[in-house]
Amino acid sequence: MQKNGIKTLTKLLLLIILFGFPFVISAQEKTMPKAKTGAFWEHVQFGGGLGLSISNDYTDITIAPSAIYNFNEHFAFGTSLQYSKLKQKNYYSSNVYGGSLIGLFSPMEEIQLSVELEEVNVNNQYTDMGGTLKRSFWNTGLYLGGGYRQDNVTIGGRINVLFDKDKEIYGSAFMPFVRVFF
Repeated sequence: MQKNGIKTLTKLLLLIILFGFPFVISAQEKTMPKAKTGAFWEHVQFGGGLGLSISNDYTDITIAPSAIYNFNEHFAFGTSLQYSKLKQKNYYSSNVYGGSLIGLFSPMEEIQLSVELEEVNVNNQYTDMGGTLKRSFWNTGLYLGGGYRQDNVTIGGRINVLFDKDKEIYGSAFMPFVRVFF
């Protein structure tokens, strides 16, 4: 039941993106004013995410700065960097680093749809009585998302359409998010 719901939601988001972005692109040609000297930085916003989870034997720290360029009130494109350190005492540690490209589309002020391509390098180390096992690999994610936006904050969820539970670094294809840009 849950897999069918994820597949249906993924198809719906893909249709919205495929049919929605061409209209945004053609609208840009009509609404964007001619560039002025120094106007580039007036359209740039910075933001990102910070994550921290600590317990007696567990630590998870994430830093993910990002920047977007607003082409108009409906469409933005940007990039993000990411670093995560996860450690479970005497058992597991992981370093994840990489970056992503993100496209944002707001059909109305309160709604934000997103497409994000993420490429990260994963370095895992497992320790048990038998010794230590190290595994390093690159992981690609393609996320389709949507959320409710209020001013500079968007709360929503995204689905990795390339998710493979046997090769993935995340436990699920679905990820909730809070996105903030200033």
